[in-house]
Amino acid sequence: MWVRRFHPAPEKPVRLVCLPHAGGSASFFFPFSAALAPHADVLAIQYPGRQDRRGEPLLGTVQELTDAVFEALRPWHDRPLVFFGHSMGAVLSFELARRFEREGAPVQGLIASGRRAPTVHREENVHQRGDDALIAEIRALSGTDTGLLADEELLRMVLPAIRSDYKAIETYRYRPDGTQPPLTSPVSVLTGESDPRVSIPEAQAWQELSSGKFTFRSFPGGHFYLTPRQAEVTRAVAEDLAAFARVPAN
Repeated sequence: MWVRRFHPAPEKPVRLVCLPHAGGSASFFFPFSAALAPHADVLAIQYPGRQDRRGEPLLGTVQELTDAVFEALRPWHDRPLVFFGHSMGAVLSFELARRFEREGAPVQGLIASGRRAPTVHREENVHQRGDDALIAEIRALSGTDTGLLADEELLRMVLPAIRSDYKAIETYRYRPDGTQPPLTSPVSVLTGESDPRVSIPEAQAWQELSSGKFTFRSFPGGHFYLTPRQAEVTRAVAEDLAAFARVPAN
């Protein structure tokens, strides 16, 4: 099952779909779901190969993930969708928004966190390195619970999923489809001011990818700035949801 709904809010007029980072799980968004439940019916995506989906086959490309999540979200598109993705999840959110728009089902907005614009490429090969180097990368970004990193047996169990996610995002290449810009929905970008993987200009380059309104906010912190800044981030997302709702439908 791809979709997690930790705090159902069926009376809300919009659904916020949260997509985690490489190696992340739906539970990463549990506190955000609780905080944002007054504003949206929050859904979190659980990728295969982790937690209760640990025994399922991994998907090693962004395209495969996009196709699978798109199908999983079809039953949930009875009301407007807003995508909120962090890191790899931001790119997946972008590709999902493109897919929905191509299918004639525009989304209400896109919130991209902790990721440079898809048009900005950096050559990275973490997924090709050994286990120790992969673990060092995770530690450097502070994206995995320190208790997990200290548990050797558990860590070895989740490394295949982490490596698969890194492969997906590091081999991803943006492919124009002839539509310039590719999106019509408003886009909000959130980033950490000292993120070693995303510079401010790289984050601001998202503005080129939509004809809709663009909003940019930066926060103190690194790649996972949104964890210590949870209250500020949820407030920003709530503001985005309200602003997106005021934009006339295309």
